[in-house]
Amino acid sequence: MTDDDRRSRPSPRRAAPALLGYAGVRAAGLLALALWSAAAGKSPHTLLTARWDSLWYTRVAEHGYGWSVTLPDGSVHSNLAFFPLLPWLERGVAALSPLSYADAGLLVSWLASLGAAWGIFAVGDRLYGRRAGVCLAVLWGALPVGIVASMAYSEALFTALAAWGLYAVLREHWVSAGLLAAAAGLTRPIGAAVVAAVWVAAALWVRRERRVPWRLVLGVLLAPAGAAAYVLWVGRRTGGGLFGYLDVQEQWGNGFDGGVAFARFVADKFTSPLGALAGIGLIVGVALVIWLYVAGVRQGQPAPLLVYTGIVVALALCASGYFGSKPRLLLPAFPLLLPLAVALSRWRTGRSAVILGALTLVSAVYGAFWLNGSGPP
Repeated sequence: MTDDDRRSRPSPRRAAPALLGYAGVRAAGLLALALWSAAAGKSPHTLLTARWDSLWYTRVAEHGYGWSVTLPDGSVHSNLAFFPLLPWLERGVAALSPLSYADAGLLVSWLASLGAAWGIFAVGDRLYGRRAGVCLAVLWGALPVGIVASMAYSEALFTALAAWGLYAVLREHWVSAGLLAAAAGLTRPIGAAVVAAVWVAAALWVRRERRVPWRLVLGVLLAPAGAAAYVLWVGRRTGGGLFGYLDVQEQWGNGFDGGVAFARFVADKFTSPLGALAGIGLIVGVALVIWLYVAGVRQGQPAPLLVYTGIVVALALCASGYFGSKPRLLLPAFPLLLPLAVALSRWRTGRSAVILGALTLVSAVYGAFWLNGSGPP
């Protein structure tokens, strides 16, 4: 069997170093969270399952849609803003086990997190070899906001579906790619990025091969089905038609303004010495994201990956609300890490291990500090 053949089959045995490394990173993060929370007198379990968005997902799982909160300024936060796949899985797991809805969400997230690491490894392995795939999966786990993948949030589930969807695209398995894109579209609004990746890959394939097989057509048609079904259902339920879901998001303060509001948010930081440091940090962070994307272009990443990553980055950075959420919204943009993963894979194992170990420590400490402080909004 050639190396190319092995890359086309990311078996558990082949992915084992990536999965073990990723699990080690996340275990370190959970240990740091437990120790920090104990010192702060807080419950790590509550931080992971019963705060912020996890509460909204749990309420959807338990009571369905139709619950909302009216804020003092008159705006309404409706649970229709949250896509249904995660709460559906929470409800299913809770029905088949003694777990509560919150704990079911945590279990789904942890399993999806491993699935995401496996899919991320598969993409890196297919493109640049096994060592690069291992480094990519571990790097993703060691991101400063990597703790989100261990929470009852939808980021881990979406990233798993997106990674395997992109892998199916790279292998030109059109029906699988379409189904995974549809599932991603039922998980988060940025499922559109996976749909776009499928469509671009299909268009390039047809242009090259000059034929249109039925499997490709079916995959292209399936890809947007999940997101379209939910958005249309919300529009019908709210009476807002095609724009009903956008109206729901607008009530939450979400929108797309090309980054104007975010730029103002950063500029407002430069009103004090401490704020200026935060503003500089934000500018450096955005510059790093852009640099990594450009590095991916120069690296020659396949067009579907570049399209997917570009849409995820654009939607995260150019949204008009929830500026503190931007780092975790970038979590699914794992192809950004491919240039770093390839570079690490070319170093000696000991040197790479030291770098990854240091990043793991920083991620663990930051994650514990973050969840015991402001945390994800």
